[in-house]
Amino acid sequence: MKLGKFEIYSLCDGFFRLDGGAMFGIIPRPLWEKENPPDEKNRILLSLRPLLVKTGKENILIDTGIGDKEDARFRSIYDIHKKSTLIGSLLSLGLRPEDIDVVINTHLHFDHAGGNTLKNSGGKLSPTFPRARYIVQKGELEDALHPNERTRASYLPWNFEPLIETRQLETIDGEVKLFSGVTAMVTGGHTRSHQSVKIESEGKVAIYLGDFIPTLSHLKNPYIMGYDLYPLETLKRKKRFLPQACQQGWLLVFEHDPLVSWGYLTEKKQKLLLRPVKD
Repeated sequence: MKLGKFEIYSLCDGFFRLDGGAMFGIIPRPLWEKENPPDEKNRILLSLRPLLVKTGKENILIDTGIGDKEDARFRSIYDIHKKSTLIGSLLSLGLRPEDIDVVINTHLHFDHAGGNTLKNSGGKLSPTFPRARYIVQKGELEDALHPNERTRASYLPWNFEPLIETRQLETIDGEVKLFSGVTAMVTGGHTRSHQSVKIESEGKVAIYLGDFIPTLSHLKNPYIMGYDLYPLETLKRKKRFLPQACQQGWLLVFEHDPLVSWGYLTEKKQKLLLRPVKD
């Protein structure tokens, strides 16, 4: 869609599944399963939607999906389906990997940074986007390089260490205006240094939420992922962010909702509801 002078595109790197209980934390299954029906293994369907921002000067990619480097066991655990791929989505818009100038990672978990790198037939890893600068929060990279027992399964080094070797990975610290109209915002909660991205042009604003609010269901304040390392921080930020997004008419861009790419908040009977925008 048009966003002022910018163009933004919700891309697709396929779909996968995660445990429904983990996705909704303390919320009982009878509540979340109504809108998120689980399969026989209690997994719910989630999308992988990187965002392309065309500013007229830069082609900016926010997150890179899950990639295709993992083995059959990994694909089975997460029930990965790849009818669409990130590279295929870009090609459909007439863009090659070489045309991407910047990649912004909200964080470095495998379903957000898996497409950062690729593996050739000989098993050698290289950046998927050879000309791009990759940008992540300093604290996020530190945590990814020094995982603990809880975070190790989410941080797969082959998704980011090759970028350090090629000197394409850059770190920022805190809220930073990256380009005119593109700002990295630390939203924390999910990981210590998780960042969302604010995109603004000619008075229009979009927020790429990442795992701050991963799906439409997570708009409700207590609906917070069990995966969040700092859930009370997520709660605190949601309570401040969502009324502001509603009042100021920000477009919310979802990364993992299987049905809704983006929409605007409205208030009805003191409840915030989403008005989806058709792709």
